[in-house]
Amino acid sequence: MTWTTPADLRLQVQKLWDKGDLLRPCVQGAAVPPLRLRLTAPSSTQLTERFDEVRTWMKALGCHAHSSEAPRYRIVMREFRHRVLGSNAVPAEVWLDTLDDMLALIGKQKDSQQFANLVQLTREQHPVLLPWLEKRPLNALALADAWPRLLSVLAWMKAHPRPEIYLRQICVTGVDSKFIEAHRGVLSELLDLALPAEAIDVRATGASQFGRRYGFRDKPLRIRFRVLDTSVARLADRLLPVDAELDVTLTQADFAKLKLPVKRVFFTENEVNFLAFPPVPHSMLVFGAGYGFEVLAKAAWLHQCSIHYWGDIDTHGFAILDQLRAHLPHVQSLLMDRETLMEHCDHWGEESQPLQRDLSRLDPLERELFDDLRHHRLLQKPGASLRLEQERIGFEWLLGVLASLPEPMSMEKMCL
Repeated sequence: MTWTTPADLRLQVQKLWDKGDLLRPCVQGAAVPPLRLRLTAPSSTQLTERFDEVRTWMKALGCHAHSSEAPRYRIVMREFRHRVLGSNAVPAEVWLDTLDDMLALIGKQKDSQQFANLVQLTREQHPVLLPWLEKRPLNALALADAWPRLLSVLAWMKAHPRPEIYLRQICVTGVDSKFIEAHRGVLSELLDLALPAEAIDVRATGASQFGRRYGFRDKPLRIRFRVLDTSVARLADRLLPVDAELDVTLTQADFAKLKLPVKRVFFTENEVNFLAFPPVPHSMLVFGAGYGFEVLAKAAWLHQCSIHYWGDIDTHGFAILDQLRAHLPHVQSLLMDRETLMEHCDHWGEESQPLQRDLSRLDPLERELFDDLRHHRLLQKPGASLRLEQERIGFEWLLGVLASLPEPMSMEKMCL
């Protein structure tokens, strides 16, 4: 049977609810006009040939229900004549006359009242947010338990724009930093509506830059490095033992202010390589894991040093090298050459998702090897992309390459 059932009628109203159309009038304060539902009824031929089925359908639809059992929709009947049974009436239209009838049909009266309470609270405290409620009524309803606290955060922010404190230091009853971090997405949308333009840094976008966008202090970015020359280490801290190595983690700001007499800086992405890297005169080693190279942007002294980057020999390793050169154009690759790759063929692996885009900052030899990797030219296996992880390179090979490095270019002054 293809005739409309009560479940079909409820589904039509549920779709309106799912789009927020039944909640928006609460924000607008507008009356909701009667709603005519779609009805597929028996044709004239079916009325004649399937009369008993039609009566069963009408009963299921609620045409003959007592008032206490009657559905919340109103059925408009039309007359038809049966050749045997004479004049009869069948459903022609179905109407929901009020918003309450619509909500009752799908059991959403309580939810609607809860949303009305949110609207009233918002109208009293932050009416500027009403357009957001109208646009995202179901989102607001899902946040009903948190909504009063979200409004409290907004009130605090309006009173303390760009506070330059950590989220942990906000003093709002019932609110802690975990609450704010968990609701950064919706808070960003609400704060953009509630705060004056000068209190928002529009250059900072996304959840990770929430603090910067609204003037909170973020956890400082940290850079870890080792001083590879013990004489430099003793200059850095005269209390160290004679044979001590300097393994230090500094904030980005403090790293930018370093004044070490080093001429060469190495970068590696692997912690074991970082820890095992041998001594090198007038040199230091930076561990590249856990941060983007933009944290180095303020360390102007790096431009006075020879820079070497050691990464995996795969497409992503070359992409990281390319990224680093955006900040330090004079970077040289280390152990990322064809000779090193071929020498360690017994340790080759496969890169599961090789990079395909072009890299504009590679030198000709690097680009040639990168192209061979991304176009699968080195493995006798269709579609397979080769990789050599940096930790698989022999330590003796590393020592030999380091020994063959030329002296850093002479500069007028040491790295400052």
